[in-house]
Amino acid sequence: MQKSDFEYLLPADRIATHPLQHRDASKLLVYRGGSIEDCLFSDLSEVLPDHSQLIFNNTRVVKARLHFIKTKGAKPIEVFCLGPYHMSVEESMNAKGSVHFECLVGNLKRWKDHPLTLDLGNDLVLTAEKGARVGHAFVIHFSWNSADAFSTILEAAGKIPLPPYMNRDAENEDIERYQTVYAASNGSVAAPTAGLHFTPRVFDQLKSQHHRWFDVTLHVGAGTFKPLDEGTVENHEMHSEELLLSRNWLQRYLDHEGAQFAVGTTSLRTLESCHWMGVKLLQGLPLEDLGQFEAYELNTDITTREAYASLINHMDEQGIQSLALKTQLMIKPGYRIKSVQGIITNFHQPGSTLLLLVSAGIGPQWKEVYQHALSNEYRFLSYGDSSLLYFN
Repeated sequence: MQKSDFEYLLPADRIATHPLQHRDASKLLVYRGGSIEDCLFSDLSEVLPDHSQLIFNNTRVVKARLHFIKTKGAKPIEVFCLGPYHMSVEESMNAKGSVHFECLVGNLKRWKDHPLTLDLGNDLVLTAEKGARVGHAFVIHFSWNSADAFSTILEAAGKIPLPPYMNRDAENEDIERYQTVYAASNGSVAAPTAGLHFTPRVFDQLKSQHHRWFDVTLHVGAGTFKPLDEGTVENHEMHSEELLLSRNWLQRYLDHEGAQFAVGTTSLRTLESCHWMGVKLLQGLPLEDLGQFEAYELNTDITTREAYASLINHMDEQGIQSLALKTQLMIKPGYRIKSVQGIITNFHQPGSTLLLLVSAGIGPQWKEVYQHALSNEYRFLSYGDSSLLYFN
């Protein structure tokens, strides 16, 4: 499989650069059994199978773009926080006084070896010191003169990190709208955008139709926007993201009888990664981070229910309720999705790992689905419309 197999023509005017006035007013394309139906997102509770369970990613986008002004009137030096350096996301967000992060640096030539400072008012100052290079990023040591957690500092100092394809600066409306209404766990630099359509009204409708849901946590990294490398898709180095393995949500998954759907690619990546972590336990392997292609070498006959039960047993034996782990799982055509019957997701960029995942779920029919969306005025990418895709 080549990157070119997952390309399509996406006109610039089809990219939604701003949200609709109402979250749940977006279109909803329903693909099921080879047929396509056009709906509204507010119809979701009616088009799901009876007594469905939805799985959401409750990660919260942090204001990860920091602008340090070196000289008045000059362009700022931008420090974009990608992820914590040698610690978990939760630990880094709760850090007091100082923390190390891997960051991209804009206007790098203007930053020599001197510390940068950002005055946040009330005598509160954030300082950034540049450390070693890590690939395209740098290790940045942040320090501040208060007892606030780093998440609080980012909220005061930073800007919402909109996707690069929007080609605009974040505006006031983005503070609320580039965030799901159920966001809870600080740590992402990109929104789990499939969840942006949900509103209290939609949740009330789901409840009245006897649908259920629960949250998982996967902190979305900037790597989600990285296009596939040229050539074969297997040559692409998949980005790593941190997930929270929790006994609570594992049990809620096992307690449900009926259809189950992931809300977004990040929720699906969490569910599938934890499936394979459970399989590894059943095969006598340690519970640890999941590599890019490990899943393709493990036992495919083990069900997700068996895998999740093994994770619960392990956690009970260890006396723990949750555990932070990283996944680099690449879901590509040929992969059989084990944990859910379908996905609610937006329309993704050409040549992206997210489109690979969609193709793994519905096969080459993704081209038909995307062409239908283009021909019927659907809006694409983060602020775009939605789809409900039943897997083959």
